[in-house]
Amino acid sequence: MKVTLSALDTFESSFTPLVVIELAQDVKEETKEWLKNRIIAKKKDGDDNDDFLTMAECQFIIKHELENLRARDEKMIPGYPQAKLYPGKSLLRRLLTSGIIIQVFPLHDNEALKKLEDSWYTRFTLKYQPVDSIRGYFGETIALYFGFLEYFTFALIPMAVIGLPYYMFVWEDYDKYVIFASFNLIWSTVILEVWKRGCANMTYRWGTLVMKRQFEEPRPGFHGVLGINSVTGREEPLYPSYKRQLRIYLVSLPFVCLCLYFSLYVMMIYFDMEAWALELHEDSGSEWTSVLLYVPSIIYAIVIEIMNRLYRYAAEFLTSWENHRLESAYQNHLVLKVLVFNFLNCFASLFYIAFVLRDMKLLRQSLATLLITSQILNQVVESLLPYWLQRKHHAQVKRKVQALKADVDATLYEQVVLEKEMGTYLGTFDDYLELFLQFGYVSLFSCVYPLAAAFAVLNNFTEVNSDALKMCRVFKRPFSEPSASIGVWQLAFETMSVISVVTNCALIGMSPQVNALFPESKVDLILIVVAAEHALLALKFILAFAIADKPRHIQIKLARLEFESLEALKQQQMKLVAENLKEELREGEKEKAA
Repeated sequence: MKVTLSALDTFESSFTPLVVIELAQDVKEETKEWLKNRIIAKKKDGDDNDDFLTMAECQFIIKHELENLRARDEKMIPGYPQAKLYPGKSLLRRLLTSGIIIQVFPLHDNEALKKLEDSWYTRFTLKYQPVDSIRGYFGETIALYFGFLEYFTFALIPMAVIGLPYYMFVWEDYDKYVIFASFNLIWSTVILEVWKRGCANMTYRWGTLVMKRQFEEPRPGFHGVLGINSVTGREEPLYPSYKRQLRIYLVSLPFVCLCLYFSLYVMMIYFDMEAWALELHEDSGSEWTSVLLYVPSIIYAIVIEIMNRLYRYAAEFLTSWENHRLESAYQNHLVLKVLVFNFLNCFASLFYIAFVLRDMKLLRQSLATLLITSQILNQVVESLLPYWLQRKHHAQVKRKVQALKADVDATLYEQVVLEKEMGTYLGTFDDYLELFLQFGYVSLFSCVYPLAAAFAVLNNFTEVNSDALKMCRVFKRPFSEPSASIGVWQLAFETMSVISVVTNCALIGMSPQVNALFPESKVDLILIVVAAEHALLALKFILAFAIADKPRHIQIKLARLEFESLEALKQQQMKLVAENLKEELREGEKEKAA
């Protein structure tokens, strides 16, 4: 950043920087001039809407324009013959991979950020989050995450309140958990359907409810031969879909299967450790060996978190290598890869204990240990540790700025230097994944461990504030992204709720009390359990159908908007027809006069 001191000194007092492009220190002048000309040429095609757009929206437009700078006739980056280009290649991506550009990030607006913090998390009180203010500063995608986190936390409270007396008074009477499990299954359906309605209200208010994904532009990482899109008529990279399918089925799918096998292998090692700890405790019976019984579960929970994070990097690499054209397709394939592995990695041991070992005491112990350990690890790794490191770095930057003897805007310089060293927020993927796994722990085995919802509520009340701190003070400001919903995560949560019906019905059917009702024939028991499971699934789907995804007033407004759009189109077409008729009449009169 030392090369930017002279630039900072020439800023106009009215200039408000929006986005920082950090270049490597030894970048050649001809490269800088070429990049500047390409950006300026792109800017000349646009309009100034400083008063109409928010700062976050302006930053999103800048990001969009930078990502859509693509090579045309250039064969290489000027000054860097080794950095090859071909028509359609993303210039920003090539500059980043070549090390010419270090990073691109939007700057915080300190005044607006301070106002947001004051209304959000600086005062630890039980209140609704300022979702509209979050949307104005960070964009719709992040606002929807915090809206869903708040909604999900409050939705867990009834489960936590009902689960506490079950935990305290009727621990071993599994037949009494039928009512609790049934309530859990209906609850999981209702909260997801009601969330759709609340989400539709928010996104309609923000103007992103109706987004045409079919005209989505290619993602920056998409590469191919530059050609003409047959639908839009625009020039963009083209890549054969059969090549992408070959990469998915011949490389990605076998790799995912190999990782799943490795996860199961690690799980069996965990059960060997459990058996060793139990044998040691039975032989000695001392207090320290009773504590030792929890050690295998704690170690396994830590290993699960490490494996999940390592697999995430591999999944991102593979999904990027598959070369998906649209960002939505990229996200869908990434989410599918990660969810399949995380589901097996986190829940396979619990299914094995429940349906193979049939050890309900060990199931409760393992579920409690996995849930609590994962929550503590996530809080430390995602928020506390990055915050401590950021505070330490902030103090170092202040000392460096105070030592400067240059006539520059020290405040702006300090902000740029501080924010460029902050960690990069990688999106809401990990945050939604954490909630998804939490939802699984609460719903899959509710009839065995009803206290899970209470732990989830306690964690989420701190999660709201720690995530807010993370967004405002730990990570760089992310570029805003418009969104109409939480996307594929809605389907993921709904799938988990369907699986929870099957697991809870099976667990209740396996309980000694229920088995005692059918001492002669187990076939009758199985038929009744299957019938109950089908009845609950039917009830879930009826509820999902009965609760509309959009409130009635939103449906009416959307229908009116579509009607007005069609009427405007008709009027425009009528004007064109009238103008054509007038032109033909004038041409006819000229011919007669001639």
